Amino acid sequence: MATRQLPAPDAGQDQRVVELSIQGMTCASCVGRVERKLGKLDGVEASVNLPLENAVVRVPASVTDQQLIDTVEATGYGARVIDPDHAGGSGAAEQAPSRLGARLVLAAILSLPVLLISMVPGLQFANWGWVVLALTLPVVTWSAWPFHRAAAVNAHHLSSTMDTLVSIGVTAAFLFSTWQLVADPAMTQHTGMSMSEHSLYFEVAAVVVTFLLLGRFLEASAKQRAGDALTSLLSLGAKEANVLRMVDGNRVEVTLPADTLIPGDEFVVRPGEKIATDGVVVEGHSAIDTALLTGESVPVEVGRDSAVTGATINTSGRLVVRATRVGSDTVLSHMGRLVSQAQSGKARIARLADRISAVFVPVVLVIAVVTFVLWLVLSGDLDAAFTASVTVLVIACPCALGLATPTALLTGTGRGAQLGILIRGPQVLEDTRTVDTIVLDKTGTVTTGTMAVHDVVAFGHRTAQELLRLAGAVEAASEHPIARAIADHAAGAGRLAEAVDFSSAPGGGVRGTVGSLTVTAGRAAWLHRNRISPSSEQETACSAAENAGTTAVWVAVDGAVEGFITLSDTVKETSAAAVGRLRTLGLRPILLTGDNRAVALQVAASVGIDAADVHAGITPEGKVDVVRALQASGATVAMAGDGVNDAAALAQADLGIAMGSGTDVAIEAADLTVMGNSLEQVAQAIELSRRTLGTIKGNLFWAFFYNAVGIPVAALGLLNPMLAGGAMAASSVLVVANSLRLRSFGR
Repeated sequence: MATRQLPAPDAGQDQRVVELSIQGMTCASCVGRVERKLGKLDGVEASVNLPLENAVVRVPASVTDQQLIDTVEATGYGARVIDPDHAGGSGAAEQAPSRLGARLVLAAILSLPVLLISMVPGLQFANWGWVVLALTLPVVTWSAWPFHRAAAVNAHHLSSTMDTLVSIGVTAAFLFSTWQLVADPAMTQHTGMSMSEHSLYFEVAAVVVTFLLLGRFLEASAKQRAGDALTSLLSLGAKEANVLRMVDGNRVEVTLPADTLIPGDEFVVRPGEKIATDGVVVEGHSAIDTALLTGESVPVEVGRDSAVTGATINTSGRLVVRATRVGSDTVLSHMGRLVSQAQSGKARIARLADRISAVFVPVVLVIAVVTFVLWLVLSGDLDAAFTASVTVLVIACPCALGLATPTALLTGTGRGAQLGILIRGPQVLEDTRTVDTIVLDKTGTVTTGTMAVHDVVAFGHRTAQELLRLAGAVEAASEHPIARAIADHAAGAGRLAEAVDFSSAPGGGVRGTVGSLTVTAGRAAWLHRNRISPSSEQETACSAAENAGTTAVWVAVDGAVEGFITLSDTVKETSAAAVGRLRTLGLRPILLTGDNRAVALQVAASVGIDAADVHAGITPEGKVDVVRALQASGATVAMAGDGVNDAAALAQADLGIAMGSGTDVAIEAADLTVMGNSLEQVAQAIELSRRTLGTIKGNLFWAFFYNAVGIPVAALGLLNPMLAGGAMAASSVLVVANSLRLRSFGR
């Protein structure tokens, strides 16, 4: 499913982009209607998103916001302009889960006794039909109001949707039963009546409303979470900043809200603190953990005049940073806009049931009217004509059609939850069916995202183990992530000796005395500062190791280079098998990373991804560009990632898959979430989604087949309403039983 792009504006015409929240849309036909109506305004281009219930509208300067709102309201829907600072949120006010939840609770409470009394003869009492009518009335009116309202809006525009089917079916079942009861008040005077002894279908109307409201409630809950990605993203920024101010001729630190910073302000960032906004280092040296935004597994060394990004974390030394970009100009805010734009541009989803109902409902209505007229003309019997036409409506009541998607979705998502797989909704299932390419973020998805010792190369008389323990002893006193990795690895062989006379340089290295030995460990520049120089042969060996995709740390003892330790981001044990499984599903795996190409190629080779399918040194914007390029080449793209840097690409992809071990932003921007950290769950998630979609399609086929056969029989007068109700119940049982087969997935 390709993302729809708005056409470029005509040159010379002032244009602006307005985002509208649209309330009341329920299906793809609603989307098309709003787009067509807005498109009739001179110079206006609109892209409406059903899951987010919003519209991104490009308008000329001559068109006002109020004109856009009036146009949408004239179409039968609610609209309001979304504040740019809160773009990406959902406008699902009409279908808010809280409102649907109240309707659902009432329907469930009243439907249970209706069902039991109608179906169980032992629970019946004298004149029970009137009690059942009274219990059903609130269900088919207030609880079913969203369906009736949507059906009325669609009827006003001479169209029909799934809501039309529901409204007509529920109303027909209720009115026919009421008419039968009024025509024969003594019908339920007796107790212990089986279904064959009465012609009341109140339980059908009540239970159908309850089940469909349950599906609509879960769908609305998923929609409401669609805008949470942006909220989560913006919450990553620092809340406060220690700003330097001149007080009585002295520079002092003043703690201020980060959103009050202006370009030129200088602020202090201590180890472990977030950088408040984008800026340039004016004092200090440190290593910055940028993994959250860039996916880089190795902290970036920064010093004077180095550019730093807001929301990244200072891991070691004290820094003084001069703010250069604040507020909506920061990298973090830009990424927020990327997520919002990619989500708003997602392809419109047309539900399978709606596509069927678009043709099915008008046909049913015509058949019911024709049946009534023909029976009245040919037989002259008003009762027979009315009974035959109502039987057509009863047999066409969309019980099975309405249950086809919710029951399969509930069962499939329920089984998925047991397996640690979260599926957002039915539109996700359609996406999994068509994807043929899967883009994998390296850090945290294919690899663990944690640096670990890869090898120890010893040059002198000391063994690699001795060299590792000496380096581990001095690195244990440092807070740097690479130092911690070396110390933890060395401590695995036993307690480390204590280092004294410790000194360090942020981003450079460490030095200390272990026993009687002076140990120096760090970058080449740190060795030179301590007047230690590796030989050309040693430098060649170290360069070869780094070119192979590892990070090297020199180790010197008493002023002589003794070797180096290499570290790398570790590949998950399950990644290679998972990539093979993805290939069997017909997917082409592609690796994306912000790391250098040597690291990326090493990881790709270890999991079975072709070198031609590796993209290294990619920025967050670049990841979106790669996904778009693949889509432009005709590929249907799935994207799996776990970091903030992946959020925009996850939203841009036809199918976004977030690893549950990652950030909330990635999870909220994705369509599928696997709660574990194994790539194999990604393959399992796609398999389950495809199986669930297949079940929904099977349900829809049998539901439609039942209607296609039953309606002609009913129109010919060969089927009375009682048998029609029984057939309708049987079709629903078939749909539910087929859906329950999903409970065995993965066993």
